[in-house]
Amino acid sequence: MDPISNRQEQILQAVIVEYVTGAEPVPSETIVKKYQLGVRSATVRSELAEITELGLLDQPHTSAGRVPSDRGYRYYVDRLLVEREPEGQEKKSVRAAAEEEDTLRTLLQETTKALSRLTHLLSAAAVLRDAQLRVRSVLLTAVGPGRSLLVIVFQNGHIENRLIDCPPGTTILQLGDVNAALSRSADGQTIGSLAKAKPPSHDDAATNAVLKTAWNALKSTAKEITRGKLITEGEEYVLAQPEFQRSMDEMQSLLASIEDEEALLSAVSGEGVTIGRENKLESMHGLTILRRSFFAGEEEAGTLAIVGPKRMHYDRTLALLDYSAKAVSDALSKLVK
Repeated sequence: MDPISNRQEQILQAVIVEYVTGAEPVPSETIVKKYQLGVRSATVRSELAEITELGLLDQPHTSAGRVPSDRGYRYYVDRLLVEREPEGQEKKSVRAAAEEEDTLRTLLQETTKALSRLTHLLSAAAVLRDAQLRVRSVLLTAVGPGRSLLVIVFQNGHIENRLIDCPPGTTILQLGDVNAALSRSADGQTIGSLAKAKPPSHDDAATNAVLKTAWNALKSTAKEITRGKLITEGEEYVLAQPEFQRSMDEMQSLLASIEDEEALLSAVSGEGVTIGRENKLESMHGLTILRRSFFAGEEEAGTLAIVGPKRMHYDRTLALLDYSAKAVSDALSKLVK
């Protein structure tokens, strides 16, 4: 939409700041008292009415103050938001979570945990559904009588472990032959191609039995990876937000949104900010979703996201999300070197 006047922008921003802080409709008296706009209260009321007419504010009741509409939040994010840096302690918390982990899963678990604690919102990480993701290495190692651990390392730093059964008496030499066959058949292959690949074989029957079991575990894991992974933290924070506590309908929609893992995975994947009705699912029309991609080297590896009510501190929250995505990318790029 076309820009509004400078004074109207100041008033819109004031309403958003006050509503984000207090979670209550903002009356004109509050703006007149707290913001030095250089105009009388009648002028502020007139401007509020015009901004409401433009669809940037809503008035829940005739005698109530104003609240931002979806379009008002969008205008604010696109035109009025001032970029900022996270505070020093916030940066330290994010970096500590990202730098101390050595697998993609634990890296994302700790980062989303730090983000949810800092923002008091739901944070999520979605690993790309990428059939072109390549296997970096596969290793089978004995962990006890009749048991071995299959370790699969992917090019984006993700590591999967699977325990498999081995025939009694399986030797280290046989495991070595299995690893050689797995390496020849799987290293460098995409997980999509593994589903169609011909399984390797070995002349020795006992070795071939272990190889077949390991290969089946590898293919099963590859299929799981292509379905994508979702990690979430902080559901309790978003459930405690006043707009959801006050309305049973809003609470039910929120619960439906966060309990449907497939829908939430789809919603948080990608890049950008969607506000209210910009979200495709009706159950998410009360939410804002902020997303930033993270990378392993030059390859996009997934998305970090923050999910909360439309009433949120966009400047601080986006700054933390940007910083976290950069920290994850830096840590992940080191893992895949």
